[in-house]
Amino acid sequence: MSSSEFSGRAPAVPTAVYVLAAGVFAMVTSEFAVAGLMPQLADSLDTDIAQIGYLVTIFAVAMAFGGPLLILALLRVPPKAAIMVVFAIFFAGNLLAALASSYAVMVVARIVTGIAAQAFFGLAVSLCMQLVDPSVRGRAVSVAMSGLMLGTLLGLPLATFIGGRLGWQAAFWSVAVLTAVAAALTLGLVRNPRHPDESEPAAARAVPAASDPATETFTEQLRAFRRPRLLLALVSSTLIIGATFSVFSFLAPILTRVSGFPEGSVPLLLLAYGAATLVGNFVVGRLADRHTVPTLLAGTVLNTVFLLGFALGTGSQPLAILFMLGIGLVGVTMNPAMAVRVQRAGGTGVLVNTVHTSFITFGVVLGSAFGSRLLAEYGLRAPIILGAVLAVLAVAAVLPAARDPRLRPPVLTTVVPAEKQTVGA
Repeated sequence: MSSSEFSGRAPAVPTAVYVLAAGVFAMVTSEFAVAGLMPQLADSLDTDIAQIGYLVTIFAVAMAFGGPLLILALLRVPPKAAIMVVFAIFFAGNLLAALASSYAVMVVARIVTGIAAQAFFGLAVSLCMQLVDPSVRGRAVSVAMSGLMLGTLLGLPLATFIGGRLGWQAAFWSVAVLTAVAAALTLGLVRNPRHPDESEPAAARAVPAASDPATETFTEQLRAFRRPRLLLALVSSTLIIGATFSVFSFLAPILTRVSGFPEGSVPLLLLAYGAATLVGNFVVGRLADRHTVPTLLAGTVLNTVFLLGFALGTGSQPLAILFMLGIGLVGVTMNPAMAVRVQRAGGTGVLVNTVHTSFITFGVVLGSAFGSRLLAEYGLRAPIILGAVLAVLAVAAVLPAARDPRLRPPVLTTVVPAEKQTVGA
């Protein structure tokens, strides 16, 4: 029995959660690889940049719709085995991408990898929540999602560097190797969540016995979506991510054509943005468990302020950097708090978490698609204003949760020694 159980300190996040972060990093690196290799892909596959751009959209659509379907097929499979199946599918998809000799083959590869990536995100979030005490679920999601931040910060530049030096095929071969390493670590270090047996003495159980989401039927998991508080949480996640990606999708041209930064400085600016997301993810992860809704509310309000500031001040380079870093701190970094809110509203089941990641993906599509339409008609500031509008709507979607007692944080788990238990306690 650890001293933290008596002191009230939050339990530590297990190594398995860090291993899941390695898998997330592999998935995100593959997702973003196309963005850094567009010219090489267009030349090699005998098409143009616009067609290669659709590979990003195809990946996102495959994630949003295909991921939940794959999860349904794996619903009765133990979580660790399901993750290994998803790794195998993702590995095969990246091999297909590395060997692609035509645009059509690359489309198939992106569909396969997109479906697997979304399923992995849902499985990883669900599993890491089941592996830890309820009092540190937000921190656990923060650790797992650090793979997403590192994918933005390091994965994209790494894939671009390898593709530029050794050919775009080498980038996908590298992702395949990275996937194999993450799968091997998962096989060796991640276990299925243990749900204590009811016959076990109460003093030996740190967490009350619970039903295993992996054994729940489709109908049982689907029933959670009848809850208005869960639906509102899903919509707010879409709006929060949509607000951020309406700007992030066009950050490079905004910084060069509106703010006036030289093109050579864009990689450094994006690196700074990525560093801000890492910091924000760490801070939100620490706050998400005990202050879930206040963290979401403060983050969305600040994001609204930063987006409005960016829209008005992007012509000034110092202001552009300031507001860009602010968006990085409180944009996608709301993921841990969003995940905890969804878990408290709908449970830790893998279907709920996979559908949640689909709603997050809808936010990416919403921000980038509508941003593109507005950009074409009204210029590069229009997507920023769109982001501010979506952020205001996100604040409205978060506000009702502040009055919902069912979304309050759980009491930190403690263990009462058997000799101190009394009848009726």
